[in-house]
Amino acid sequence: MKQVLLPVVMAGGSGTRLWPLSRALYPKQFLAIHGSRTLFQQAVERLMTLAGAEHELVGPCIVGNEEHRFLTLDQLREMRAQPSAVLLEPLGRNTAPALTLAALFARDELKDAEDPVLVVTPADQTVTDVGAFTQALRQAVQGAMDGHIVILGVRPDRPDTGFGYIRAAGDGALRAVEAFVEKPDLPTAERYCAEGGYYWNGGMFVLRASVWLRALRHFRPDILEATEAAWAPRRADNGFLRPDKEAFARVPSESIDYAVMEKCPADPRAGFSLRMVPLDAGWSDLGAWEAVWQVSPKDENGNVAHGDAVIEGSRNTLVHATSRLVSAVGLDNVVIVETPDAVLVADRNRSQDVKRIVGQLEQRARSECILHRQVHRPWGWYDSIDCGPRFQVKRIMVKPKASLSLQKHYHRAEHWIVVSGTAEVTCGDRKILLSENQSTYIPLGEVHRLANPGHIPLEIIEVQSGPYLGEDDIVRFEDSYGRLESTTWDPPRVH
Repeated sequence: MKQVLLPVVMAGGSGTRLWPLSRALYPKQFLAIHGSRTLFQQAVERLMTLAGAEHELVGPCIVGNEEHRFLTLDQLREMRAQPSAVLLEPLGRNTAPALTLAALFARDELKDAEDPVLVVTPADQTVTDVGAFTQALRQAVQGAMDGHIVILGVRPDRPDTGFGYIRAAGDGALRAVEAFVEKPDLPTAERYCAEGGYYWNGGMFVLRASVWLRALRHFRPDILEATEAAWAPRRADNGFLRPDKEAFARVPSESIDYAVMEKCPADPRAGFSLRMVPLDAGWSDLGAWEAVWQVSPKDENGNVAHGDAVIEGSRNTLVHATSRLVSAVGLDNVVIVETPDAVLVADRNRSQDVKRIVGQLEQRARSECILHRQVHRPWGWYDSIDCGPRFQVKRIMVKPKASLSLQKHYHRAEHWIVVSGTAEVTCGDRKILLSENQSTYIPLGEVHRLANPGHIPLEIIEVQSGPYLGEDDIVRFEDSYGRLESTTWDPPRVH
């Protein structure tokens, strides 16, 4: 029987340091920041390069956030990847419980696989040398088949204070891990690079499912027991596997490193063999705009331009434009990132501090830390073009054969104008077809639905009018995506 390999992609991060491009409901792993594919798609593709005659590689197991479930499925469909499972965490509990869910899936749901090897990677990294990455993974898989817990250690190309470090001994493909080191100050990082034997911890692991569960039972039985309690009543729907929300809320939040990895070298009597494979493959975690600048093509002055950007008399500056012309003059070591609803200007060397801006936005309950102006939905997207007192204008795209929910609003009426494609409109007990340049009116309080019966995307302009235009003014009666709410919703008070 061939050894079964289960790729595990951890896709639950928030990417706050890449704001304003990365938002809570559309984080960096689902963005094409480096290359034509999104970081999530790149992660899946890299793991699938392990396919070969010597192993049986099954579809990836994705561990992600409930709020990103349709983004995950859309991007898998776009690359025609068939997952073994999409496991949805009802709330974030860090990486140790996430990996535990994947190991429990491998144990309980992969019936024909005997103790699969889990090949685990975050979804928000990039690699420029995929061949070298695959070679390192193959070495790690061989070590995991022999019972080791194997971590990929990234060979540092500069002293960096943003990573934890691994101290390893030996010079073979599999090296003994002596210790994990917390993020150092700059002089310490410089010493690590000068001495050698230190590697960045990139959060990539290869190990058997049984080995992870056994190690967790030894070091953190509370995490294992609580996660198993949430996993036992799991339910499957719409292609997702969901642990019990109430039970999962009781799972302690902890990282893989703190829960198990850092304890292995310190407790050799526990019997867990931790090994490291060096990785030299142009790896980056794209953890901040400084890292994006590092991996991007530059002009003769070290500048990086993305989108409609014009740079003059500047050095080592990054300009990322998404919706309009952005120009920069006389700047050194600066980051400028433009989106339709926000602009960031920062010292490139302080790009790690962007997360503090996100923290301030959260404290002020600003939507810009959560949503882009263009908001993705399972049926397509909408872009809030303009708004003012008692009106809002949206551009809406509906995918072929998709439909919005059957719904009504308490406080707004809507006008719909078809820009392209064909719209099937339900309004009360009427159902009509509209084509390009045709329009209709949805009165306040009327039950209605918009659908695309065609084979090309439907685009409409929607004009809302009324005293309250919030997204919570909606009652769904039928929905294809499991988003039904109670029809006894209490509407907001409008004065």
